[in-house]
Amino acid sequence: MTEIVGVGFMKSGKTYYFDPKGDTFELGDMVIVETARGKELGHILIANSEIDESELVAELKPIERRASDKDLKRYHENLEKRDDAMKVCAEKIEKHGLEMKLIDVEFMIDGSKIVFYFSADGRVDFRELAKDLAGHFHNRIELRQIGVRDEARMLGGIGICGRPLCCSKWLSDFHPVSIKMAKQQNLSLNPAKISGTCGRLMCCLNFEDKTYKELRKGMPKDNERVETPEGLAKVVKVDYFNGKIQTRAIEKDPETGEEVFAQEIHAYTKDEIKRIGKNAKKHHEADASADDEISKMMESADAEERRELQELMSEF
Repeated sequence: MTEIVGVGFMKSGKTYYFDPKGDTFELGDMVIVETARGKELGHILIANSEIDESELVAELKPIERRASDKDLKRYHENLEKRDDAMKVCAEKIEKHGLEMKLIDVEFMIDGSKIVFYFSADGRVDFRELAKDLAGHFHNRIELRQIGVRDEARMLGGIGICGRPLCCSKWLSDFHPVSIKMAKQQNLSLNPAKISGTCGRLMCCLNFEDKTYKELRKGMPKDNERVETPEGLAKVVKVDYFNGKIQTRAIEKDPETGEEVFAQEIHAYTKDEIKRIGKNAKKHHEADASADDEISKMMESADAEERRELQELMSEF
């Protein structure tokens, strides 16, 4: 077992492990640590704990020291310089005619460099911009391009649920999200309804995916024919949370002999019905048709809708 403390940083939702070197830290303690970017101010998210060495992905770096009043004063001074630095950088981006969106700026706690975060559709040649900024600030400059998800995490905001964005509050890592998850949750595949403020598929689609997979096991699909205690019927709606399957009985028209559906709707549990024919296959095999439906939807969509769906289906 190895003793660790978990440290978080202002521009990242992740928690990183460090070696406390025998010192004891409490939640919220401010510390100075050495990272790949230089010395940074962090805060303790996990107090002294022991974990198995197999959980470590790299060699532990030690906590440099506790943050002093001088460190905290410098941190607040850096925050005060942020707006001016953003303004200067935005003017120079316009001067150089670069297609990039400035997101944020960060001053290293030891004054070793200034990091500018930006987003862009493609690769940007910012070498001349970096030289210009270095000449203005008389400091080492780093320009870091980030994706749209990281942009949303940095800027924050309110989601369609009315709560602060998960990525800006507690989500430590971005996990792959597919449009099939929205399909399995019976959500509209309208890009405006399943995309987040970043323009990509909402991360919360992944949160409930495992639950929906469990709830869907053994359940029929809409329009599927099943055997009920009253006879053959067609599924009109499936309520996964209550485990109810709403059906309409299939009858024969006495005059034409054609199949018709009864007006009354009856509800059953999955144990009260029997799936018939090819529909009796395992649920995950039946669900494979979701990909076909998505493909058909892509084919029938216009150029703008296809572009939006393709953007949504890109993971990051």
